[in-house]
Amino acid sequence: MTITLEAANMIMAAVRHHGTERGWKPLSTVVLDAGGHPIAFSRADGASAGRFEIARAKAYGAVMLGMGGRAQMARAEAQPYFMAALNGAFGGQVLPVPGGVLVRDAAGRMIGAVGVTGDTSDNDAEAALAGIAAVGLIGEA
Repeated sequence: MTITLEAANMIMAAVRHHGTERGWKPLSTVVLDAGGHPIAFSRADGASAGRFEIARAKAYGAVMLGMGGRAQMARAEAQPYFMAALNGAFGGQVLPVPGGVLVRDAAGRMIGAVGVTGDTSDNDAEAALAGIAAVGLIGEA
């Protein structure tokens, strides 16, 4: 199974709706496939220009490391030298904070990741999980 463009668009719409309902700052969302390639990106009105890179780095770390942003942040706090070296290996493309969420299918296979940015990292992760759940997939923050 893969994340289709239709599903990616539904995830992004659900993320925006989740944030808007709560009065959060404008959210931007990227959906990546299992190889770390962008399927779709959405930047809400009023979001700053650099949001693609931030959202992608959150999601890219999740895909490449096989762990969500919360687990990455815990690893970075426990072993900063390891995460610094790892980020060097990935050309500085990993941002180990909440908001990068793995996407799994019903069988537990990792099929991609969602990266959300714009509000607090914890709120970003919450919105990503809501978007993923909206299409019947499983998120791992």
